[in-house]
Amino acid sequence: MTDWMGWLVAAGIVVIAELFIGTFYLLMIAIGLCAGAFAAWSGASGPVQTLSAAVVGLVATAILHRSRFGRPARSSATRDSNVNLDIGQRLQVGAWENGRARVMYRGALWDVELGPGALPEAGDYRIVEVLGNRLIVANA
Repeated sequence: MTDWMGWLVAAGIVVIAELFIGTFYLLMIAIGLCAGAFAAWSGASGPVQTLSAAVVGLVATAILHRSRFGRPARSSATRDSNVNLDIGQRLQVGAWENGRARVMYRGALWDVELGPGALPEAGDYRIVEVLGNRLIVANA
C-alpha cells in the first residue's frame, strides 16, 4: 500500500469515529489527513506529508472553533424555546400578590413570578423562563 492510501485509510477511520461521536472536530482532522494524502500523492517526503496534514488539520479546526458551529449554546436551557416548549406561550394572570401569582396553565396550577422589568398588572403575559414549577413571565 502506498503512502497516500494509508493517509486516506486513516481519514476514513477518523470519519467513521466521527459518526459515532458526533463532533465536527474529527471531520476537520480528516480534512488534514486528506491533505497528507494529497502531499503523498504529489511525491512529498514523509515529514512534509505529516507537516501538511498537521497544518491543514489545525487550520480547519481553528476555523471551525471560530464559527457558530464550534461554540456551545450560550443561553440557559431554562430560557431556550428549543428545549422547553412552554417558552413563548401566553397565559392570563388575574391578580398579583408581592410579584407572585397562581394560575391554571395546561390543566394544572403553576406558580408565576414576574421577570425583570415586568409590571404586576392583571392581564396577558408571555412565559420567558421555566424554573422548576415556576413560570417566569413578562408583559405581553
